[in-house]
Amino acid sequence: MANRARTKPGEERIKVKQTNALENLEVIYEKNKKPINTIVTIVLIAVVVVFGYFRLYLAPRDEKAGTAISFAQRYFQADSLDKALNGDGQHLGFLRVEKKYSGTKIANLCRYYSGICYLHLQDFNNAIKQLKDFDGKGTLLAYAAWGAMGDAYMEMGQTKKGIEFYSKAAANKDDMILTPTYLYREGIAYEKDNQPEEAKKAYMRLRDEYPQSMEARDIDRTLARLGVLD
Repeated sequence: MANRARTKPGEERIKVKQTNALENLEVIYEKNKKPINTIVTIVLIAVVVVFGYFRLYLAPRDEKAGTAISFAQRYFQADSLDKALNGDGQHLGFLRVEKKYSGTKIANLCRYYSGICYLHLQDFNNAIKQLKDFDGKGTLLAYAAWGAMGDAYMEMGQTKKGIEFYSKAAANKDDMILTPTYLYREGIAYEKDNQPEEAKKAYMRLRDEYPQSMEARDIDRTLARLGVLD
């Protein structure tokens, strides 16, 4: 005798509910077909535009900007900071590359380079402006930029702002080069601001966490001067 498939209790009701739900969706779609199709079309157009912007517009511009910035980088490495910043009459400097290729990753990087150039040229206001505009989120350059801003503020006599940015620059515990450098400068800034206890904390962190760093070599003498003898 052939086996006959039996419907389990409740299974038929579930199928009816599913059928009704699909029918309801179809009715809703038919009633709102025009606005739904319009929304879907807008979303698709937005996706295409965004993809085109990044893939077909920004990517080639970043490539061209990468070539343009290379000449400024050479001047930067050679310590010819004015030419690195403003160009040599034939090749663009960081400022012009940033402007010409605005919106690209290279333009953003130019802000960092420009800030460092301005810092060493003792134009501290422009150094701070460029470094503030630089977006280094998620990179080591973010800490370097904060440290450079700390230097600029200290040069301008704004010690509390210097401390603020040295503290941010020294927040990366895994960095064995920049962090001890800015911890030491943070300690000096605290001393200058008449906050010896905070200075001790910065110096002790330098001593305990980065004992092999150059800045930690004579840190015990500095701590002894501040009354820390252990």
